[in-house]
Amino acid sequence: MAVHRLVRWVQNFEHLSRPARIAALVTVHILIFIAAYVGAFFFRFDFAIPAEVYGPMWQALGLAVAVKLVVFSALKMFQGWWRYVSLYDVISLAHALAISAILFMGIHALVLRPEMFPRSIYLLDFTLSLVFLAGTRGSLRLVRETLSAHQGDHRLKNLLIVGAGDPGDLLVREISRADKLRYRPVAFLDDDLKKRGLRFHGIPVEGPLSRLGEVVEEYQIEELIIALPAGRKRQLRRVVELANDWGIHPRILPAVETVLDGDVSLRQVREVSITDLLGREPVELDIEALGRFLEDRVVMVTGAGGSIGSELCRQIIRFGPRRLVMVDCAETPLFSIHRELKSHHKQRISPRIADVSDGTRMEQIFDEQSPEVVLHAAAYKHVPLMEANPAEAVKNNIGGTRIIADLSDANEVDAFVLISTDKAVNPTSVMGATKRITELYIQRLARRSRNTRYCAVRFGNVLGSNGSVVPIFRQQIREGGPVTVTHPEMTRYFMTIPEAVQLVLQAAAFNTEDDLFILDMGSPVRIADLARDMIHLSGRSEDEIPIVFTGVRPGEKLYEELSLNEEAIDKTSHEKIFVGRRLSDGAPDFETRFDALLRAARLGDDHRVRRLLGVIIPEYAIPDHDDGDDGIIDFGARRAAR
Repeated sequence: MAVHRLVRWVQNFEHLSRPARIAALVTVHILIFIAAYVGAFFFRFDFAIPAEVYGPMWQALGLAVAVKLVVFSALKMFQGWWRYVSLYDVISLAHALAISAILFMGIHALVLRPEMFPRSIYLLDFTLSLVFLAGTRGSLRLVRETLSAHQGDHRLKNLLIVGAGDPGDLLVREISRADKLRYRPVAFLDDDLKKRGLRFHGIPVEGPLSRLGEVVEEYQIEELIIALPAGRKRQLRRVVELANDWGIHPRILPAVETVLDGDVSLRQVREVSITDLLGREPVELDIEALGRFLEDRVVMVTGAGGSIGSELCRQIIRFGPRRLVMVDCAETPLFSIHRELKSHHKQRISPRIADVSDGTRMEQIFDEQSPEVVLHAAAYKHVPLMEANPAEAVKNNIGGTRIIADLSDANEVDAFVLISTDKAVNPTSVMGATKRITELYIQRLARRSRNTRYCAVRFGNVLGSNGSVVPIFRQQIREGGPVTVTHPEMTRYFMTIPEAVQLVLQAAAFNTEDDLFILDMGSPVRIADLARDMIHLSGRSEDEIPIVFTGVRPGEKLYEELSLNEEAIDKTSHEKIFVGRRLSDGAPDFETRFDALLRAARLGDDHRVRRLLGVIIPEYAIPDHDDGDDGIIDFGARRAAR
């Protein structure tokens, strides 16, 4: 009964008006100041204060309290002090009390001129005031947290925290001061031998991750939060597998080093994603160079509504461009990214509906906006669709790139950046061949342009992009399976969309004449393993969600490459960005073949388009079912030569 009354008192106090709350806090402070001041005399005289000291003691009491009240009020020490105490709060208290002691000593000596007032009282009063105030605040925090836990005991879930480092420590602190507790941390797990048997915030470290099952049973664990430092991919995978075996769906707290200013919040706890299991390291950027490249400039992004294009816009806007021009032919995605950015940023944003292969419309936009930096992300990317529609792939990917790149030179744009792909290396698909040709075209422009710096940035797959394997797998799992994979040995390079975009911008900001940059994609990932990981992350097993192998589709490779044999790879100042140096920039008759290819695409001649792609890109393997004469070269002789 007394507990419930105390709970109601705390709740009523929280709902008091601000003036009433401050008045109550000031009253409590006055009582503590008086107790500390009188206590200082008792300690000084061993609890036997001489009669001749009583007069000076009571005479200075009002001054001591008044000085402290003025100082505490000036330093805003009466605001929110009862909620929780930390080392910072104790330091602030010591600072305020030190100022009060100095002022009290000075005013006391000048105004009252005491004769029977021991100088040690000033120090004792400071010490006792600090002890009483810090103790009271700490006690109130403890009482408040205990009462909150007691009040909602039936709602709290036993929580296991994996990782007894800084992220775990900050997580417990956040839970302890949350207004509405939902968790009761009962144990840590950590592989660090030095931490075994220790307690953090009264919570035991129960040993290595291998004990997860025992701890789940012993403590009746209902929730598990992973709070491991960045780069612990192997440990993270083990935790997910063990947790799934025990029927617990784990969640994760981003590592402190990936959270701005180390500000950890329960709102940041989320489901474990496939990105976490891939374990990509955070990207370190040269912010100063990016600022020089983007700040106060007119930046145009084509394909702005797509996965890469929209993330480019999000990243670019952070660097304060004078204007961001977003171009896309898809109305809804462009509307979405425009609405998202304009609600959070004050910079001028200009969305423009346009097809990059429409030369007249793009010329109008260049004249109207006068871009200084162009990032060309617009492209058709889906391999099977482009195999079925090669003429459209050429019109958009090659024709659109030619229009944007030529307009950039004609309008004296400072920098043009082409977003390329690893599928351009030894291409086996129409999509890859078109991107390889755009790289060659950009390289040739880079050689002859006097106005614009041209470069291409080549990288592999990005996780979670529209229509990519991850969202497809996620949907298949949601529907109960099966998860379809083309081949057991199919591998791909993966990186997150933000990481890819950050590295693209960093490469584009390099003040060099290099025209091809290749991003470090890490180690290739087997698609079948990716599917298994996603099934396990969903809390299911392969018995429930089977994996079915459907066969390699037209144009697909079992594995991707990031560089050609003829390309020499050099390092740059950034460890994750390399320069690809080609020995040649295409055949001498490249321009003639290039123009013929675009004419065939405009005519919708898919057969001739495929033949010309094979002429321009000798590495491109023309499908055997597409035999015929394109009117330019004897392909029977060409195949025999192979």
